[in-house]
Amino acid sequence: MKTSKLWALAAVFGMAASVHGSSFTIDAINDTPTSTVSLTAGQGFSVSVDPTEIWSAGDLPRWSNANGLTTDLYATGSDASGQPVGTLIGQDWGLLTVGALTAPYGALVGEIDNGPFFLVGTSYTGTAATSGTLGLMYWDSNYPDNSGSITANVTVGSVPDGGLTAGLLGGALIGLGALRRKLAI
Repeated sequence: MKTSKLWALAAVFGMAASVHGSSFTIDAINDTPTSTVSLTAGQGFSVSVDPTEIWSAGDLPRWSNANGLTTDLYATGSDASGQPVGTLIGQDWGLLTVGALTAPYGALVGEIDNGPFFLVGTSYTGTAATSGTLGLMYWDSNYPDNSGSITANVTVGSVPDGGLTAGLLGGALIGLGALRRKLAI
């Protein structure tokens, strides 16, 4: 009986933490963020990109994955660069500072409703500082020669209503107190 009550409590908390995900194509040539999902302040979310997906900031060697132009990258023969196997297609291009963010050229960055940019790269997990739409974009200072795109998978956790959270926590505390008293007898 005690175990079933604990499982029921866990199920209620589990429902409050449900998640949903969506995929979005982010083009390197766009100089404005691609709108993705709406977030509520305090809501947890994550963004992931396959590290083998690449995009370009222009002429060789400027191909990179969503982490940006941070290291030498060689063509695999099956990647988006179209170059022969072993060709140097990417290398470290340094950092670009815009506003409060300094990040590698070619990196995937995000912002929530024109707020400050933050580095996303191939994997990001965080909490929305404000409510608004998550925008994702290629980090560069010259967009006309960019090419390619990546697929960003965005997963969003639900934010329970404040009253629901308080009720769940209050109920859990009352239930645990009763269980403790029962066990003490």
